Parts: sequence; structure tokens; C-alpha cells
Amino acid sequence: MEDFSAVNWLAVVVGTFVSFFVGWFWYSPKCFGKKWAEGSGISSEPPEKMPAFAMSAQFVSLFILASVVGITATVNALITAILSILAVAAFTVSGGAWANKSSYAMRVDFFYVVVAGVVMIAAQGILK
Repeated sequence: MEDFSAVNWLAVVVGTFVSFFVGWFWYSPKCFGKKWAEGSGISSEPPEKMPAFAMSAQFVSLFILASVVGITATVNALITAILSILAVAAFTVSGGAWANKSSYAMRVDFFYVVVAGVVMIAAQGILK
């Protein structure tokens, strides 16, 4: 619990929000969204209403991952943070494979998690 109280919560929150908004752009039609949607078997057209559950789950997941990065930062365990990020990215690809996503869509998902992790690590370094 000692490590938990030493977490830089500002960096966790900033890393979460920045990663969330990077995802918003990442999956937009201006970036990888159209081809990703096609490879994921979903419409590339904007939904009639925002997918509140999916967005909430994404935000919570990013917060949890940013918290793991924050905890590892308190004990200088960067390799643990990197392995955690890669584990999440690999699980994301595994789920995509089960859902029959295209290899392109799975690469987009994998690298989004990696980029989000880099943002989280950077937030910890910048906001020390």
C-alpha cells in the first residue's frame, strides 16, 4: 500500500485523458478509423448515439493501465510497465482474432495500446 500512496495521481489522470483523446483521433476516419471499422466488421458511419458503455469501459481500462504505470513509476520498474502494456496489447489482439478482425484492424488495436502506454509513461516522466 505504501507504493500506492506514492503514485503521481496527476500523471495518472493526465495519461488517462490524453490516451483517451488519442484514441478518439486514432479510430476516427481522419486516421485509421475507416479501414479499422471495415476490418472489425462494423460500420464506419458515425453511430446515431454515442456508444456510452464502450467509451466508459475504454476510459476505465485506460485509467487502470495508467494506474499500473503510475505504481511501477514509484519503484522505478519501467520494464514491468512495458510488459504490462504489451500484455494488454496482446490480449487485445487475441480478442480481435477471436472476433475475426482483419490483421490490419488488430495491428491498429495493438499499436493504440502501445501508444497509449507510451503516453502514460511520458506523463509520469514529465509530471514528476
